[in-house]
Amino acid sequence: MDKRAQRAIEVHQRLLEAYGPPRWRVPFPPLDELISTILSQNTNDANRDRAFHTLKERFPSWESVRDAPPKDVIEAIRSAGLANQKGARIQALLHAITEERGDLYLDFLQHYQPEEVKDWLMQFKGVGPKTAAIVMQFSLNMPAFPVDTHIYRLSGRLALRDSKASAETAHDILADLFPQETYYAAHLNLIRHGREVCHARNPDCERCILQDLCQYYRDFVMETGINNPEKNYSRSKR
Repeated sequence: MDKRAQRAIEVHQRLLEAYGPPRWRVPFPPLDELISTILSQNTNDANRDRAFHTLKERFPSWESVRDAPPKDVIEAIRSAGLANQKGARIQALLHAITEERGDLYLDFLQHYQPEEVKDWLMQFKGVGPKTAAIVMQFSLNMPAFPVDTHIYRLSGRLALRDSKASAETAHDILADLFPQETYYAAHLNLIRHGREVCHARNPDCERCILQDLCQYYRDFVMETGINNPEKNYSRSKR
């Protein structure tokens, strides 16, 4: 087994021991998950959820969101930030799906293969690999490994990917490293670890259970005694 794959499995096992099997909210239908993920861009979970619930409260259906005056949609999702951009993106997406399918029911995706689902979702403007992977993993129960900012940061520090790999390519890299049966727990526990310990600034390395697996800790913290994650420390190692 590749050394990175071995490290990925060890990371997953340690996080599972530390945090336990993660439990997410009740899964949304595919279109709800798609809209929720668009709202999540560049904001936190609380603001995303507030905007999503307000949107659902003010409009009785996704068809009514699609056909509403843009200003009404923008006002409903204002708490998510970038409301003008996200409102236009959501309405354009709903129109595009209607044009493609004739309606807004995405249950047919359950009958597609994962790669077909990914390709179908990503044909729409504003739907990238992260958004497609979230819909696949959490709504359709299909194998996909979403990479958010926390996972991208940790995967670099842990040398699970090349330091120059983009966030887009990291989805496929990490999906190849982690066994499919670990995707759900590994994704959620990596995010939790990023929020609670491996912060973007001043990570709490001294209490990190992954310290001995971490290239960032070995190459920078141990060498200098300074914890400065903004330094371009990472080097591609296996």
